[in-house]
Amino acid sequence: MAVDGRSFMINAIALVVGVYAALVGALYVIQRGLIYHPSQSMRPPAEVGVPDMRPLTVVAEDAVAVVSWYRPARDGRPTIVYFQGNGGNIADRAFKARIYLDAGFGMLLVGYRGYGNNPGEPTEPGLYADGRAHLAFLATEGVPPQKWVLYGESLGGGVAVELAREQAAKGAPVGAVVLEAPFTSLGDAAAAHYPFVPARALVKDRFDSLSKIARIGAPLFVAHGENDLVVPAKQGRKLFEAARNPKEGHWIAGAQHNDLHEHGVEAMVVTFLNRMVNGGR
Repeated sequence: MAVDGRSFMINAIALVVGVYAALVGALYVIQRGLIYHPSQSMRPPAEVGVPDMRPLTVVAEDAVAVVSWYRPARDGRPTIVYFQGNGGNIADRAFKARIYLDAGFGMLLVGYRGYGNNPGEPTEPGLYADGRAHLAFLATEGVPPQKWVLYGESLGGGVAVELAREQAAKGAPVGAVVLEAPFTSLGDAAAAHYPFVPARALVKDRFDSLSKIARIGAPLFVAHGENDLVVPAKQGRKLFEAARNPKEGHWIAGAQHNDLHEHGVEAMVVTFLNRMVNGGR
């Protein structure tokens, strides 16, 4: 009986290990499907409250062409380059763009590959390529880097931080970086949701903002909801603490991941950017 009991225990352990390994393997294979949630239902600008924005097609370095929306700045004001989070598409961000448009800022809502009927599949290198192409577009429009405000919403924060780091490394830093509900890295965000697997080791797309944030070379604004259940606020705080001055952080009581606009974040950003424009760093 002792031998039979030991064999049963060994078999049970082997079964558990096998099931766990299968689970980890499945998560690794399907991870991008868990990360990216694009919507292909794309309404035109006029239907979503931004008739003053026009669609344009931007071609990335790997020949993927994406459709984005743009309106130039007024009176020499900065242009906000908006990198959305992982769900929906740019049409879903029109209501957030409206206050910046009304304040005279330029607005470039960046279309991602695989989102809003754009070809391709979203990946970390792919989204960086999409972002670079949009910054190159602004340069051809005569908008210099010091007039670029890289705005990253959640996952888009990883794109904004990388592109700001790249610009700083070129000796042409952007004017400012705005991060809404950012994570320290996608691995950290995944670990918060899947603590039972080695998430940090498994992620293909790392978006490691924490290792880059001190090298963005630009004023930083961070806003995070204290009740955020998608990206814990402690990640936004850690990222903020690792950044260099000048920087401004807002930790909003009662706010969650997707409702910061209901707590006046856009007005805070406008105030921050007006101060930066007026040299109040």
